Amino acid sequence: MIEPHRLRVLREVAAHGSFNRAAAAMLLTPSAVSQQIAALERQLGTRVVTRSTRGVALTEPGRLLVETAETIAAELRHARERIDELASGHGRLNIATFTSAGRALLPGVLAPFVAAHPRVEVNVVEREPEDSLPLVRRGEVDLAVAYHFDGPLPVLPGDRTGLRWTPLAEDPLSVAMPAAHPLAARASVDLAELAEQPWVIGCSKTETFLRDYAAAAGFELRVSGTTSDYHLAQALTAAGLGISLVPAICLAPETPGLAVVPLNPPRPVRYIGIATGRQRHDHPLVRTLVEGLRKEAGALPGGG
Repeated sequence: MIEPHRLRVLREVAAHGSFNRAAAAMLLTPSAVSQQIAALERQLGTRVVTRSTRGVALTEPGRLLVETAETIAAELRHARERIDELASGHGRLNIATFTSAGRALLPGVLAPFVAAHPRVEVNVVEREPEDSLPLVRRGEVDLAVAYHFDGPLPVLPGDRTGLRWTPLAEDPLSVAMPAAHPLAARASVDLAELAEQPWVIGCSKTETFLRDYAAAAGFELRVSGTTSDYHLAQALTAAGLGISLVPAICLAPETPGLAVVPLNPPRPVRYIGIATGRQRHDHPLVRTLVEGLRKEAGALPGGG
């Protein structure tokens, strides 16, 4: 039987990347942390961390144990929350979302939800998927509206951490350009036709994929502006700074001086979905929100 305290120590070491920082977080000495990890390794008969001058890294058995520890912690947290709900008659729902989905999907879902459940406290935090999915795994949020591009799903079938992925919509990226641009009246364009254009970047992840697609089309991206907000990118585009690649749900309606032209395949697509934890996936409140989000996403281009 693995000692739960040793799992907690391993979680802290993984989170902080060193024995010293983990010890400070747990109000222990570095020696005590080292002893707990050593005892865990003796019990398992294998290494759970590797030590170097750069800090501490998990081995594969160590990663498996940390995932298990996070699942156990989430189970305990949700059990406590359920007990509190039963005792008080109140509920709490924690939601993480990335910005554009929060703007396009959540208001239409939360308005009827809040009206129908006045005794449920709803808390929304804005997070990108690389931050929101760990929150779901740790049980700190009940669901996360997230996305991935053309790569693998952020949650794989049979995810051993208990995460489930519910697809919501495909969110294709189109080219926003000044209305006076020579290609603005086209029904669609090939990426290679834009090889000489300066680009306004609305998201660092978009830039990564756009550079890959540009390289495949035979040119190197020339960047004239960078921002973390697609709406600002479109405003700069309308002002003539360059052209921009924008997801469908981020397109600003009827922006003066702006035209939107779809890219011909191959083109980047964002895949939007909901990540839920094993502990909360079947909770009635979570199910209600998931169904509401699925219905709301059905009205989007690529939804359903």
